[in-house]
Amino acid sequence: MRAASASFAAACLVGAAATCAHAEPIPTLPPYTAAYQPQGVDERGLWMEFDEFERTLRDSKAVINDPALMAYLRGVVCRTVGSSRCETVRIYVVRDASFNASMAPNGMMVIHSGLLLRSRNEAELAAVLGHEFAHFELRHSLAQFKRRRTAGDIVAWVGVAAVGAYAYGGANTYSVIRNAQSVQTAVIGGLYANGREQERQADLLSMAYLKASPYEPHCFADLWNRQMNEADATARGRKQRSTRYDRVAFFATHPTSLDRATYLRAIASETGKAGDEGQVSFMTAMTAWRPEFLDDQLKLNDFEGTDFLLGELAGAQWTPDLLYARGELYRGRGNPRDLVSAIGFYREALSGNATFAEAYRGIGLAQMRNHDPAGVDALKRYLSLKPDASDRAMISMLVQ
Repeated sequence: MRAASASFAAACLVGAAATCAHAEPIPTLPPYTAAYQPQGVDERGLWMEFDEFERTLRDSKAVINDPALMAYLRGVVCRTVGSSRCETVRIYVVRDASFNASMAPNGMMVIHSGLLLRSRNEAELAAVLGHEFAHFELRHSLAQFKRRRTAGDIVAWVGVAAVGAYAYGGANTYSVIRNAQSVQTAVIGGLYANGREQERQADLLSMAYLKASPYEPHCFADLWNRQMNEADATARGRKQRSTRYDRVAFFATHPTSLDRATYLRAIASETGKAGDEGQVSFMTAMTAWRPEFLDDQLKLNDFEGTDFLLGELAGAQWTPDLLYARGELYRGRGNPRDLVSAIGFYREALSGNATFAEAYRGIGLAQMRNHDPAGVDALKRYLSLKPDASDRAMISMLVQ
């Protein structure tokens, strides 16, 4: 109830802020430098570090090697930032169910499968990838590296001064130590504040990319609104407090989702542009991989968040793969009433696809767990539809 109230309050704040907020000006696209090479010792060192990481990542089993998917994602990046800029990008998709993406200073873009699962269309994906490319184009990694180094030096030297004051004593010892702690706190706080400012700059530049692209700019704000609701659902399921979206934590590395949704929507409205969402092309590209991404999501042990996500993906129409995933989610929790619900979801999936072998498997396992002998028939049906199933030996033992 508290989470629901928080969601409602956040929604109200979004609406009020969107009405009153003045859109920040969209920056001009920076001049593009083809074949950029690192300048100076710091940047060359940073590139070498990420080059080494990229060599390891390239051969990792967590990376998806699907030429068709890679070609599609490269096309999205190129349509977002332009064909010249995207030539510097090397894309890697990793099997990670979290909502995330990143781009290293050497041009390595890493996309988590959780982002692909949560994006509703190509425009939303383009907005996030444009944000990551903006970090790369603005050289944010190098700037943050230098700031961290300077901050570390200041904190260390101020600490030395405080220790010296304590060692030698005197009338002003307490004052010196207290001032030293204040300086250290201010330096650390400034470091995190600068990180949040970099995120805001990347958001604004991403909107500049979207404005020049064929994509709908409002989609970026929609994505953050859904992220808030999913986070609330996860917190509710884990009996935790909902995140306060109207205030920034001291150690926060990003602006709040509410803040981002608000200023991104205001900017999108200011553009007056109605672009393409690219929903059909996105869903076509994800068809082969969505069952795998859903399976990764189910392993997160996040019942409420996953149930919310499945509902968002379904919208007004539940497809067989989403119904099957929901059946797996409920069967995994395993309460007697969950098993009944799971069987219902599997059967709904079969009404849309009568040869969905895994749905029969789910029905059989749920029925057997509820001590229903009819489960044997469902499992036999599963084996007949999928004779080369990887778990055939185990299922065969159950039906004997």
